[in-house]
Amino acid sequence: MKSFRTYRDGLRISGKIYGEITPGKPKPAFILCHGFMANSSMCKGYAKLLAKLGYLAFTFDFCGGGLISASQGKTTEMSVMTEVKDLMSVFSYVSYMEYVDSDRISLLGCSQGGFVCAIAAKQLKEKIHSLILLYPALCIPADARAGHMMFARFDPHNIPDTIRCGPMKLGSVYVTDVIDMNPYREIKGYEGPVLFLQGTEDNVVDPGYARRAIREYPDCTYHEIKGAGHMFRGEHDELAKQYIREFVSTH
Repeated sequence: MKSFRTYRDGLRISGKIYGEITPGKPKPAFILCHGFMANSSMCKGYAKLLAKLGYLAFTFDFCGGGLISASQGKTTEMSVMTEVKDLMSVFSYVSYMEYVDSDRISLLGCSQGGFVCAIAAKQLKEKIHSLILLYPALCIPADARAGHMMFARFDPHNIPDTIRCGPMKLGSVYVTDVIDMNPYREIKGYEGPVLFLQGTEDNVVDPGYARRAIREYPDCTYHEIKGAGHMFRGEHDELAKQYIREFVSTH
């Protein structure tokens, strides 16, 4: 495992590279994106899996994206759209690496990171070889309109400058960047292969969002993992990894 760093608007983004780097032999790559209030360790298991399957797997901490982060940035200045910018910076960095096959860069995202990946894939289009979404948080815009985002409660018609979300402090930008957003419109347009995994017992992102979202992808493999909640654990995580193995072996 090696470390890397890149920058977005002067903020350092720190990450790790899993997999064997072979000079003169570019490899396909995955960029993995973690969820809300987390860091790159959330994706470590998937990065190790992809490395074993012959990929270079890049994980990183979003700027202001969690309580413990190796990257710079304030949680009060973070939003879904600033995280899209972070991902775009990492994508640019990865795509110029001589040991990466720039025609085979894929994205994998969990929860909020999945929503971020879906938006970025729509913007990057054919530059993204494939897309893996694990319980993407497509509920975020509707939650903003409801004034109820995870642990945060606020008046959506009078958004405060700062919002307490459990142990984490958010800024108004977390709400204002998404409150008028139609998530399906934001992700529509990516036509590459997609693997979409959703737990049937997810109490954070209702499975209805996944069932609606897959209609926007012309080449989508969709699996609901029975009994799985938000974030996969134990046998549910092992099943998710099996689906990932099957998907990357044919794409």
